[in-house]
Amino acid sequence: MPEADAGQEREGFREADRKGGPGHTVLVALVLAVPVTKLTYTVGGGDAVRDVLVGMEPANWPDVLLGMVITDPLLGSVLAVVVSRVVFALFAARGAVPVGGGGVRFLQRLGLTAVTPIAVGVIDACFFGPWWGLGTGLAAFALRQGVIEEYRTGRRRPHRSHGREAHHDTGRRPPDWLRRAAGAEQWAALVLTVVVLPVLFFASALDGQSWTSIVTCRVTSGAGTADDRLIELSRKGDGVVGWNLDSEQISNGLDCTSEESRFVREPWWRG
Repeated sequence: MPEADAGQEREGFREADRKGGPGHTVLVALVLAVPVTKLTYTVGGGDAVRDVLVGMEPANWPDVLLGMVITDPLLGSVLAVVVSRVVFALFAARGAVPVGGGGVRFLQRLGLTAVTPIAVGVIDACFFGPWWGLGTGLAAFALRQGVIEEYRTGRRRPHRSHGREAHHDTGRRPPDWLRRAAGAEQWAALVLTVVVLPVLFFASALDGQSWTSIVTCRVTSGAGTADDRLIELSRKGDGVVGWNLDSEQISNGLDCTSEESRFVREPWWRG
């Protein structure tokens, strides 16, 4: 590859990493679109979505996304892996990856590469169990290795700091299998980010389950008092404010008990 073309390719990679890469764009799009899709399909769309958002109050709106992530092990794990890699690529583009040989540099790289995967693995294990945590941590760690190798060899370089280009491991020639593995890691991360994660998010949004608890409460209205099923939106004193699945409106419920199932309707693909 000509030197000019190689330089342009490095600059393109670097700029992509500095902006978070495709993962940043995909994550922003999903955070905006998926919660509204979840609400629309679950409660029926239209005025119901507006009523639910008002009933939740702005401070509770992120609960929709959070509820989806912490109740779906596969979605939560893939999201943790993608976020871990996006953050790592972002900081690597700013010169956070130590280069050069020697034991100290190796330990620095190992610590930098492992700390976030360990953290997301622990979080995943707390929500979904040790095997999910172990798998998530290992996947997050593995998908950082390609980024490390490309910055160490100079195929990608951190942006200039004080007018000087950051150094890389000059003369480093990784074996062919390592270069192939790094390339495979790049493709795996891309597929995971732009294909697998959006599919999982929208599958969760259209699965017909509530993003939060469903409770049976005593609800008093103009028609009298009845035991209705509510999607819990917030707690008010000794009661619950929720979307009433029976009367399709916001209701205040008392003496509430949680239901085991969170299904509201059939999944979209069965409808």
